[in-house]
Amino acid sequence: MYHTHATPWPDGKPPAEAYCDEDQRLAILAAHGTDAMVDDPELQGIASLAARICHAPMAMVTLVEEERQLLLARTGLEARETPRSTSFCAHAMLGAESLVIRDAREDARFADNPLVTGEPHIRFYAGQPLVSAEGAPLGALCVIDTAPRADGLTEIQRETLVVLAKSVMRRISQQRLGATAEKAVNLRENYLQRMIDSVPGIAWSADAAGNFDYINPQWTELTGRPAPRTLTDWQAAVHPEDWENAAGAFQRALDSDTPFEYEWRLKLADGDYRWMLSRAVKSPVGNGETRWFGTVIEIDRQRRLSEARDLLANELSHRIKNIFAVVSGLIAIRARGKPEVAEFAEALNQAIRALSAAHNHVRPGNAESPGTLSGLLADLLAPYGSARDGRFSIGGPGIAISPRAATPLALIFHELATNSAKYGALSCVEGHVTVVVEETGPDGNEIRVAWDESARSCDIPEAGEHEGFGSRLLRMAVEGQLGGTFERRHSEDGLSVTITVPRTSIES
Repeated sequence: MYHTHATPWPDGKPPAEAYCDEDQRLAILAAHGTDAMVDDPELQGIASLAARICHAPMAMVTLVEEERQLLLARTGLEARETPRSTSFCAHAMLGAESLVIRDAREDARFADNPLVTGEPHIRFYAGQPLVSAEGAPLGALCVIDTAPRADGLTEIQRETLVVLAKSVMRRISQQRLGATAEKAVNLRENYLQRMIDSVPGIAWSADAAGNFDYINPQWTELTGRPAPRTLTDWQAAVHPEDWENAAGAFQRALDSDTPFEYEWRLKLADGDYRWMLSRAVKSPVGNGETRWFGTVIEIDRQRRLSEARDLLANELSHRIKNIFAVVSGLIAIRARGKPEVAEFAEALNQAIRALSAAHNHVRPGNAESPGTLSGLLADLLAPYGSARDGRFSIGGPGIAISPRAATPLALIFHELATNSAKYGALSCVEGHVTVVVEETGPDGNEIRVAWDESARSCDIPEAGEHEGFGSRLLRMAVEGQLGGTFERRHSEDGLSVTITVPRTSIES
C-alpha cells in the first residue's frame, strides 16, 4: 500500500518513503499508456466542469512521472507539462483526501515555489488524488486560482472533485484495458498468423464471391507462382485433366453455400504433379458477412498407395475369376465322353457360374450397379440351389442398392449363406431359407431383412458352436459400415437373423 500524508513536508518536498515503491508506481503509470490520452475530449470536459463548479480560472488533470508532471487535460493554462519538483499534484496524489491550499504564500511547502512566485502565480490550490486499482498514486484532478480563498472549497465542491476524479480514473482505466486488450488481440493474431504460415499445407481465405484475399506462403513455396486472386488464377497450377471438374465443383459450392471437397493434381515448381485434397467451408464472420476458408493438403503418397492396393485387389479378383473359369473348364474336360456324369457335371458347372456371378458383387472396382437387394440375394444363394428346388425363397420390394453398399451387403449375406451351407439349413436336403425384405421406420426410412432358416429335421451343430469370427464379421459390416443393427436368434426350428439398416446407407 502507498503512504498518505496530509501534513506539510519540512523541506517543501514529500519524503522518499511516501512513494513506497516508486519503481512499481512508475511501472503501473506506464502500463496505463497515458501519453495517448493527452487532450482527450472526455478528460478535457471533466477539467472544464471542475473549473466551472469550483469557480476557478484554471483546472487540470495531471499525472506525475519520474521527472515531470504531464497535463492530460487543462483549462486556463497553456503548458502541457511542468517539472515534477514544482508540482503541487505530486503532494496531492499522496493524500487520502483532497489537498486544499488556501494561500500558497502562507504555506511553508509552497511559498518559494516558482509557480507561486512567478507564472501562473498560484495562491489557491485544491487537488483530488488519482489512484489506480492497485493503489498506486498517479496524479490529481486539481483547480487553481490566483487569489487566496480563506474558506477553501464548499462541501458540494469537494464532493464534486471526488466524483469527477473517479470519472477521470474510469476513463484512464478504459484506456489501459483497451490497450491491454488490443495488445492481447495483436498477440493472438500474430500467433494465429505464425501458425497458418507454418502449417505444411496450403491455407487460404476468400470473400463470399470466391475472390481470394489471403493464401499462406506454402503456395509460393510449392508452386513458385504468385498467390491467386481469382478462381481462374488457379488454372495454371492445376493438372489440365482435373481443372474443369475441380473448378466446376468449387463454383457449385460457391453457388449453393455448401462445403467443398475435391481431389486434384497440383503442378509444383519443378514441373511435377502431386495429388492434393482441397476442402473449404463458408463461415459467418460478423455483421451479416460470410467468408470462405480452405486448405489444400498433399495426399500424393496416400493416393498412390490406394491406387496400388486397388490394382492389386483387381488383379487378385481377376485371378479368382480365372480360377472359376479354369475349374469350370476342367469339369467339362473331365466329363467329356462320360455320359454317366454329364448331369452331375452340368449341375456343378452351374454352381460354379453362380459363385462367379456372386463374386462380381464383391470384387473391387465394380462400377456397375448391382440392381436391387433381392437380386443380390438371389445371386448369392444361387450356388446352393434355386427357388424351384425349395431350398430358399426371397420376398419383399425391390430396394435399389448402390455400388458402394454392394460390398458390405454381399459380405453379410455371403457369410450367412456360407454358414448355412456348412452348419445350417442349407447343409441338409430338408433345410430351407426364407428371406424377407421390408420397408420399416417413419416414411420407410429403414430397411429390415429377416433371414430365417428352417432346419428342424436336420442334424446340425448346437447353437453358438460356429459363431466366432463370422459373427464379428457380420456385426462389423452391419454396424460399422452400414450404421445398422444385427440380431441373431436360435430356436428349435433353426436360425433367425434380423438386420436393420438406414435406407440412405444402401441407396447412396
